[in-house]
Amino acid sequence: MTIYPLSALRALALHATGLDQANIGQTPPGQDAIFGMVERLGAVQIDTLQMVARAHYVTLWSRLGSYDPVLFDGLANDPLIRLVFEGWYHAACFVSLREYRYQIPLQRHLRENGHRWYTEWASQPGNLVLMQEILERIRSEGELRASSIEGEKLKHGTWWNWRPEKMALEHLYSFGQLMISKRLKFQRVYDLTERVLPTWVDTTEPTMIERDRTWLECGARALGISLPRNSADYTWMKLTKARPLIAALIKEGALLEVQGETLNGVTTLLIHSDNLPWLEKAAANALSPQRTTFINPFDNLWWAQGRDEAFWGFRQRLEAYYPAAKRVYGYFCLPILHKDRLVGRFDPKLERKTGLLRIKALYLEPGIQPDEQLVADVAGAMCDFLRFHHATDLLIEKSVPGEFGDKLARAIEWYL
Repeated sequence: MTIYPLSALRALALHATGLDQANIGQTPPGQDAIFGMVERLGAVQIDTLQMVARAHYVTLWSRLGSYDPVLFDGLANDPLIRLVFEGWYHAACFVSLREYRYQIPLQRHLRENGHRWYTEWASQPGNLVLMQEILERIRSEGELRASSIEGEKLKHGTWWNWRPEKMALEHLYSFGQLMISKRLKFQRVYDLTERVLPTWVDTTEPTMIERDRTWLECGARALGISLPRNSADYTWMKLTKARPLIAALIKEGALLEVQGETLNGVTTLLIHSDNLPWLEKAAANALSPQRTTFINPFDNLWWAQGRDEAFWGFRQRLEAYYPAAKRVYGYFCLPILHKDRLVGRFDPKLERKTGLLRIKALYLEPGIQPDEQLVADVAGAMCDFLRFHHATDLLIEKSVPGEFGDKLARAIEWYL
């Protein structure tokens, strides 16, 4: 029985998600490369936090280096070249339009069966009439933002504080009657699906089981190799639903069980059959991660629950969701990937008016030494991170160990 070494598991996991290529000074990637990475990942997550660039932009930077975010925006917003859309995948994501048909089963389910949030909202007087009125207004007047509709003013907050008008738009969007045509200052702009969706898009509706099987296979491919539950994690699929489908895919040979050496011991792992040749290459040391980069908390690498600790001995969590007193590292830490190791993390804040990237705290993982190669590679990645954010200065307020921050600051001065 073959037991694959931990080094091979890490190499394949990073290769599958596009995080293994060396940082080299290439021509900035164009739209084809950006779209190709979205397709490779399956989707990139959207989030409202913006201590630095928003999550979907940083996810692509982590793999491609500096690029023009306007090119990505065009893929989502320009009707002449639209190739991605906003939909549900792992969470709210930008997804390739080639995958649009797999949204349709959930849209149908929500239209026909509702959801408890929708049922409660729809039971309130006037809400169903309001929803129909808004749909007809968009049909006759064109695309619309929630802020463009007059209505009851509520304090800002989470979804349950949305105005009825915003709730109506979101329900129409979840039913598939509306799509997001673009964003203006990150506010969603809604329009009729038939006006947003390109005519070339396949709208053949799969069954829910066909969709789930496809998503499990896509998750397994994108993860490279993972714990058995992780292909379900990738699209936030409940394990009770996923387990029998995973078993069927294993029986059919689409998914394979292999034995791998993790930090928790030798265990059974799951791999898509398409990735097996890459695993063999990794085991033969023919797949060697060389990239140094930073990874945002919503990155696809973290969509596999528990794999961060099993493969890297690294616990990733977004501490923005914790009270300040319970934070260990900081509000919005970005882990540092160096070749095949997660070696540290830092808590950044981009001050957009002054061009300063403030690093409130910088940490190396226990046992990681700030040798010359590590410092040089992290400095190179940080300089590219600065360029991507149009930042002109860097301030490291705290470093553990202090030696790392001092060396990194000197190296960055040399680069700049």
